Amino acid sequence: MDAQDAAFMQAALIQAHEAAAAGEIPVGAIVTKGGEILATGQNRSIRDFDPSAHAEIVALRAACHAQANYRLTDATLYVTLEPCAMCLGAIVQARVSRVVFGAYDPKAGAAGSVVDLCESPAFNHRFEVMGGVCADDCGAVLQEFFRARR
Repeated sequence: MDAQDAAFMQAALIQAHEAAAAGEIPVGAIVTKGGEILATGQNRSIRDFDPSAHAEIVALRAACHAQANYRLTDATLYVTLEPCAMCLGAIVQARVSRVVFGAYDPKAGAAGSVVDLCESPAFNHRFEVMGGVCADDCGAVLQEFFRARR
């Protein structure tokens, strides 16, 4: 992990905290390109009545709009929780070059925890994946959220 990855993950964590404050499961994401933040996202499934409104999808949509292109080549997605299968499918479709995530998700993670779709021969796009960046901080925000709900 380099300093830039840690800094961008901290920006994603801000989104996660905002999601928690709104009553959403606290997952945050940002999309960067050329060392700049293109877009941010946070879970919005409850607020938007939309099961697809995961932080990654929200950030990808915003980044595509910002670039006026449905492809995000040379972009990096930072997300506080390992992406699920739905989000990895969107990452492939957007042609993201790199995915950096924080906490591993032993229940639904599709980047190695439950299944590894990143290496699936069915996908026509490959990208770099780095997990565990600021994992303790990313996991703590989720643990605090669910502890408070119990």
